[in-house]
Amino acid sequence: MKPYVLGLNEVGKRMFAMVGGKGATLGELSRIEGLRVPEGFCVTTEAYKRIFRNNKELNLLLDQLNTLKADNRKGIAEISEKVRKIIEKTAIPGDIYTEISRHLGQLGEKSSYAVRSSATAEDLPTSSFAGQQDTYLNVTGKKAIIKHISKCWASLFTERAVIYRLLNNFDHKKVYLSVVIQKMIFPYASGIMFTADPLTSNRNVISIDAGFGLGEALVSGLVNADNYKVREGIIIGKKISSKQIAVFASKHGGTKKQELEPYQQNIQTLTDKEINELERLGRKIEAHFGIPQDIEWCLYKGDFYIVQSRPITTLFPAPEAHDHGNHIYISVGHQQMMTDAIKPLGLSFFLLTTMAPMYHAGGRLFVDVMPMLAAPGSRNILLNTMGKHDPLIKDALLTLIERGDFIKTLPEDNHNGDLRRKEPFADPQEQIENDPAIVSDLIKRSQLSIEELKQNIQSKSGPDLFDFILKDIQQLKELLFARQSSRVIMAAMNASAWINDKMKEWLGESNAADTLSQSVPNNVTSEMGLALLDVADAVRPYPEIIEYLRHVKDAGFLDELVKFNGGKETREAINAYLSKYGMRCAGEIDITRTRWSEKPDALVPMILSHIKNFEPNAGNRKFEQGRLDALKKEKELLDRLKQLPDGEQKAKETKRNIDLIRNFTGYREFPKYGMINRYFVYKLALLKEAEQLVKANVIHENDDIFYLTFEEFHNAVRTKKLDYHVIERRKAEYKFFEKLTPPRVITSEGEIISGKYKRDNLPSGAIVGLPVSSGVVEGRARVILKMQDAGLEEGDILVTTFTDPSWTPVFISIKGLVTEVGGMMTHGAVIAREFGLPAVVGVENATSMIKDGQQIRVNGKEGYVEIL
Repeated sequence: MKPYVLGLNEVGKRMFAMVGGKGATLGELSRIEGLRVPEGFCVTTEAYKRIFRNNKELNLLLDQLNTLKADNRKGIAEISEKVRKIIEKTAIPGDIYTEISRHLGQLGEKSSYAVRSSATAEDLPTSSFAGQQDTYLNVTGKKAIIKHISKCWASLFTERAVIYRLLNNFDHKKVYLSVVIQKMIFPYASGIMFTADPLTSNRNVISIDAGFGLGEALVSGLVNADNYKVREGIIIGKKISSKQIAVFASKHGGTKKQELEPYQQNIQTLTDKEINELERLGRKIEAHFGIPQDIEWCLYKGDFYIVQSRPITTLFPAPEAHDHGNHIYISVGHQQMMTDAIKPLGLSFFLLTTMAPMYHAGGRLFVDVMPMLAAPGSRNILLNTMGKHDPLIKDALLTLIERGDFIKTLPEDNHNGDLRRKEPFADPQEQIENDPAIVSDLIKRSQLSIEELKQNIQSKSGPDLFDFILKDIQQLKELLFARQSSRVIMAAMNASAWINDKMKEWLGESNAADTLSQSVPNNVTSEMGLALLDVADAVRPYPEIIEYLRHVKDAGFLDELVKFNGGKETREAINAYLSKYGMRCAGEIDITRTRWSEKPDALVPMILSHIKNFEPNAGNRKFEQGRLDALKKEKELLDRLKQLPDGEQKAKETKRNIDLIRNFTGYREFPKYGMINRYFVYKLALLKEAEQLVKANVIHENDDIFYLTFEEFHNAVRTKKLDYHVIERRKAEYKFFEKLTPPRVITSEGEIISGKYKRDNLPSGAIVGLPVSSGVVEGRARVILKMQDAGLEEGDILVTTFTDPSWTPVFISIKGLVTEVGGMMTHGAVIAREFGLPAVVGVENATSMIKDGQQIRVNGKEGYVEIL
């Protein structure tokens, strides 16, 4: 029979299911040599289950709670109150009562105790649940302790605990509560210690909050705590707060607030010696559990007692270095416009495709730029590039450089730190013939290669398929990083920069290249956006089809269309669109993401929106209007230049650069299109291998392969063997990673370095970002996090985290763009310029600072947003 009561000395970290997170941790802490933990015992979850598992009235209410949404506050309040009343009035059975009495007798019935909740959904590595259940301090007498055990059980169903579980997808019937009863400590001081700095995430800095009396005053926010920062035994920072009151134990049980003596109010709570001793204990606890900890401590008669330790669940994991040197990592996702977590197979494919060495952490990819920053020459190149692409990354890197203690500068002639690529990339200064046929040839080469791949991959299966894909990825890399391809892209970028610089210098006109970039040929991404307007036109004549599409819920709708008048034409139009663009989707650089061809209903809301918001033939009209605007701007600039001294020569140079912009800018989007095309061919073939693994009972479902690396998947196909626990663990990790916000810059110490925009003369209250497409526009903000939720009206301003090519059809309806991530040459910026949309990117926290429906002004020339 499983025990109903266990002494803390009998409990360890593996007994989580029996004594909950807090109980298991306290038992484990009590086993660490040199650590003091107040004596006590646990009333186990077995007692909770025995008393409440078969209570029909209670279980009926829990079933009702499980059906509620977290925002149904009224329903949660009503049901949870009924649950708590049932629990508190239920008597504890005699045998459990006797066991509790026996343990109390051993510790001393007349002593004071802390009665503490310990749930099985508490203090997990990925969810803290801290403070969700109740704790009662300074409880004396057996009767009071028994009563407070029931109150702890009932606190499993406070409104805040119920809402927290709903938000984190925990079933109320599968969460149980143990109660920890510990001898009360009456401390001189208490507080919290983080073994990684919670502000910067630096794993080498310990942060200690300290105040007089019980920790309740700090936790509840009654007082401002002292804060001490310690790094490797050296106190590197102190903030001594004014502390007027503290919480102490009351003579009659419970706690009381008490005003501190004047001399105590502004003195340092802990001595330097005590701070260093606490740091030593913190490092010992962290080493024992293997991850950074959030630790609650008390100081009593000169000794520290540890009363809780839990993992810090908010830290972004630091990329794993293979040495003990300093490293500085910048986010790949912020450059690829994809900051979501990527599944292991997706990471594998991107790592196989890229030329640059990359590291992954938290489901994201990073590049170590320490070698570039260490050499003065390459440092300047990196900072200049980042200044144009993402000023926040540049500023963060400058912060590290200015510190002077993290980057070891190499001599000027030391090329170890110079990341000059050995691949045949284009020299930024290299001239290219201004011939549109160059782009046509590059596109044709890529398309022929993809058709060849589609043919050849059909005969491959088993381990041979994996060998074939590895070989084909080499061909993909040759296409992606071909010298001629890079030269075309660089020529367009340099021409745009030249036009902007010279038109500003000669004519006083800013951002002239933005208008000149509208409706350029060969931009596969903007063509994709306009082509969906043509699909809308194909559907428009059939009201019955439009009404049917309003109720579409899954991908099977295409087969149902033929039942309606116009269904054949509609299906043909959608299938034609999917044949060219169906490999795209949000977050498309992750090969595991569901493509439009796999879920065509994702396009339906945009098709319906286009039918509602646009007249027939809007796609052609939009493109032609952009082309005419660009031609008009070209003529205007050239005419004005000719009036200047040496005007003919200036006009000639300008015309040449305008032609480069018009001929080559569109190609910027094509290499990625080719890559995503290939990825989808690989994916379809690999899913057939997944089906075979399901049939062989190696995996449970096709999507399980997404949680394996390419090599692991290859081995599973070869051996028909796999440890399924790996997939289960990776699924749990991915859920955790999804909740994390990746940093732009993070060090090998785990420290997150945030950058700031250095901009003056902004309007009061302006939200600053990077200007990438000029113009000023006012309108309704639509804060949209998923493309399929985009219920846009023509003239709305889109506010989102990032936009990759899959968002392009949405751009047709909007008149301005604001994103949290992006740079001058990232997808959103390129398409915004082509469509003539004012755009500001890199606006930190835009989706939380701007509310859906607010009227805002976007200044794409100066780079800021105003809430009107």
